Amino acid sequence: MRNRARSSKREAGVAERRQAIIDAALVEFSAKGFAASRLEDIAKRAKVGKGTIYLHFFDKEALFQELVRTSIVPLLGRLTPPATGQMSARAIFEMFATTFEREVLHTQRGDIVRLIIAEGARFPSLSEFYHREVISRGMAGMRTLVEYGIARGEITHPALVQFPQLLIAPAMVAVIWEGLFGKYDALDVKAMLKAHIDLIFGPGRPA
Repeated sequence: MRNRARSSKREAGVAERRQAIIDAALVEFSAKGFAASRLEDIAKRAKVGKGTIYLHFFDKEALFQELVRTSIVPLLGRLTPPATGQMSARAIFEMFATTFEREVLHTQRGDIVRLIIAEGARFPSLSEFYHREVISRGMAGMRTLVEYGIARGEITHPALVQFPQLLIAPAMVAVIWEGLFGKYDALDVKAMLKAHIDLIFGPGRPA
């Protein structure tokens, strides 16, 4: 029993250190970008030795990949229509827009998206990874949502199945605008996303 308790405590400690490293990486990558971030600084912020990072991650790129998997990929699940079919496609999209504004745009997750936009061309393996883990899944989710909306008679533009990028475009504009021009020219992202949803589904309830 004691050995089991010690083992559980040890495993909890390992998990806590791993999460501390991921949390520290989010701060460092958000502030400095991928190229300028150093594992030494991440380790210092996480209050672990640099060698401890290598016990969990092969290199800086592997750490960044895990950061994306744990902080961004889970949000894509919000696009899945319910099995019961009781929730409208519009409501699902509105929920996703709200989640994006609250949990991505004004957070360090938004900084990670901007990092990919700014540095992805310099690090093709990161771009390929992000496309596979985030973009492809997101586009698949959008297609499923559009097909769901068409089946319910809510969406009348079948071309959106072929070009789901049109659904997410305003969110990307918001991310870029916030990073480049937000301090000079504030963008009412909530109102913009509502206008976008109205264009897709027709005028709906007021914000």
